[in-house]
Amino acid sequence: MQTSPAHAAPHDEREIETVEDFDAAVSARGTLAGHRVQAVDLTDRTRELLTTDTAGAVFLGCPMREEAAAKVRADGALVFPPVPNLPFDPYRGRLYTPDELFASLDKGYERTPDALAYAWFQRTKADGDIYASMLRAVHDDSVSDALDELLRGTRVVGVMGGHAMARGTDAYAGAARLGRELSRAGLTVATGGGPGAMEAANLGAYAAPYEDAVLDEACELLAASPSFSPSITDWARRAFEVRTRWPKGNHSIGIPTWFYGHEPPNPFASHIAKYFANATREDGLLARSNAGVIFLPGAAGTVQEIFDSATPNYYESRGEPTPMVLVDRAHWTERLPAWPLLRALARERSMESRIALVDRIEEAPEALKRLAG
Repeated sequence: MQTSPAHAAPHDEREIETVEDFDAAVSARGTLAGHRVQAVDLTDRTRELLTTDTAGAVFLGCPMREEAAAKVRADGALVFPPVPNLPFDPYRGRLYTPDELFASLDKGYERTPDALAYAWFQRTKADGDIYASMLRAVHDDSVSDALDELLRGTRVVGVMGGHAMARGTDAYAGAARLGRELSRAGLTVATGGGPGAMEAANLGAYAAPYEDAVLDEACELLAASPSFSPSITDWARRAFEVRTRWPKGNHSIGIPTWFYGHEPPNPFASHIAKYFANATREDGLLARSNAGVIFLPGAAGTVQEIFDSATPNYYESRGEPTPMVLVDRAHWTERLPAWPLLRALARERSMESRIALVDRIEEAPEALKRLAG
């Protein structure tokens, strides 16, 4: 089983994101001066706060007793208090987990933190309230920071594809086998984090440590709830049944958005970077896919992702072009002819040797390896 990217590299030593980090910093350094403490409950650390230098520190959404807050402010620290009555923490220091986003699923999906955050977004996104937009921006920047810390030094391959791919289909099983093969090759699989092809790739990565028959069994169990419509609750419960039966799955990344909040995140991504701003999410997903991107058949969203990936490759704005593999010749040359345009853009540029079109999903890993080489 791969080592989780969560341990790939330490974050900035000045950043404190857990109580354990806080205690270690106080014990080892005897000062919190200049540190950034992010979403840590400090109500039981009053003595430490009263006796430790906090000059120039920043406390982001950290509950603390009033005497401690008064003292650190007197030191010259900045204190951004927790925001009450929000269904999410804008200052969070870690990515989401499936268990966190789907908490209270036993009471129905509409009671989960994921659904409540989407409902809040729906209420506030069009009212022009600078306070709400600030909270969304702070949240999304916190998620980006956590994602960068998680993936530092990690080889990430993006798998893009549509949400309409149903469980129980050959296409879904193929996308799952793809995710499994990529994960077994030592790559971290990253998807848009939603249902369909995205879920299948995350599922495959999850099943990578197990024998091959496990993925077949998992796909069969999931097929009983083929789509998140009409019931997200049933769809998600079936996924958690799979996770409970095989609890030691491999890691992968899901990067969904509440902009498309009617599509739930899939529970097979071990780390979920969920954003309010879809543009930030799209660019971040592709920019972090440093080992290349595989594009499965999809519709408008996948077409957008193809050219969002092609543009920095064309201009080399992120450095050397990264591999792009399109899967299903008929889809990308006839139904949605993105391949001819991509090939025309690449002609006589360095990205020309970094693009490929394959007929079958089974050919994608080898094509990716060839382009990277």
